[in-house]
Amino acid sequence: MKIGVPKEVKPDEYRVAMMPVGVEVLRKAGHEVLVEASAGAASGFPDEEYRKAGATLISGPAEIFASAELIVKVKEPQRQEIALFREGQIIFTYMHFAADVDLTHACIKSGIVAIAYETIKDRAGRLPLLTPMSEIAGKMSIQEGAKYLEKPMMGRGILLGGVPGVAPAHVVVLGGGIVGTNAAKVAAGLGANVVIMDVNLERLRYLDDVMPANVHTIFSDPQTIREHLRQADLVVGAVLIPGAKAPRLVTREHLVDMKNGAVIVDVAIDQGGCIETSRPTTHQNPTYVVEGVVHYCVTNMPGAVGRTSTIALCNATLPYAVRIANNGYQKTAAEDAGFLEGINLVHGKVTHPAVAEAVRVSYEPLKL
Repeated sequence: MKIGVPKEVKPDEYRVAMMPVGVEVLRKAGHEVLVEASAGAASGFPDEEYRKAGATLISGPAEIFASAELIVKVKEPQRQEIALFREGQIIFTYMHFAADVDLTHACIKSGIVAIAYETIKDRAGRLPLLTPMSEIAGKMSIQEGAKYLEKPMMGRGILLGGVPGVAPAHVVVLGGGIVGTNAAKVAAGLGANVVIMDVNLERLRYLDDVMPANVHTIFSDPQTIREHLRQADLVVGAVLIPGAKAPRLVTREHLVDMKNGAVIVDVAIDQGGCIETSRPTTHQNPTYVVEGVVHYCVTNMPGAVGRTSTIALCNATLPYAVRIANNGYQKTAAEDAGFLEGINLVHGKVTHPAVAEAVRVSYEPLKL
């Protein structure tokens, strides 16, 4: 199979979808790999390393999209990339269709086979290709939140961990999954007072066992959310329903009761956001203020730490890319029900129920 690795074009995206070792592995399996020139440079992987691994270096994306059967990317397709898609071409990347109806319909119209990293499951029901980026985004949410709590950044002027004689910040984490767990650990390590909220009691019991003493677990319901938002200096939105839009847990009315200069980091923004007032931002213009509350809603947070993110992502995605190249997506799906859940679109049909519901089109199960 001919595999293409284009350079990412989303603003401030420094990751690359395949490391040189991935090229080497695929080449040994008998496949041809086309890599766009400088695709890995921002992650610390120069063209020469790809060339030594056996890749064919291509000067621009047009030739890659025109000839590759499988495209391996990082971020959801951008408008200029969709224009290059061919019917039946396999696009393997983060899709986040539920958050963008226009993107979904454009990809439906293109006739591609869209395989989304974020909806593939392993045998235990976990999300193996989303997990590494969730870990990074969770840790970064506290790093960024602490920065934007500073007064020059329009925050309250709060040091997250406080100092002797001065209380630490109150951090509220909405969601006890991978993002929330990593956010809580980092915030606790910095000395903040942390509340992590979830609707899964078993998950809360587990977190209560493993978290340090300055992390408190609270069952999430509308009343407790309101109560803790009033106390919060920093709120991290960390909820996820695979393939679907994130539920809206915080409304504009809640913001009125929050402290002036409090910060919200909505990590769920890739799936539409869990804060009513959230809208996508970029690393160049990461924040805005609503009702006195600073909002940080960058849609590709891990892209800022491209070296770390690329290695973590490719460690998880390469085995799947190899299976698709060796066996095709249909045979792979027939052998692996978790992989089947990653197939969101096939030849103009929506084959994932949560995506179909989010964008209000008919769901058509994939026939293998």
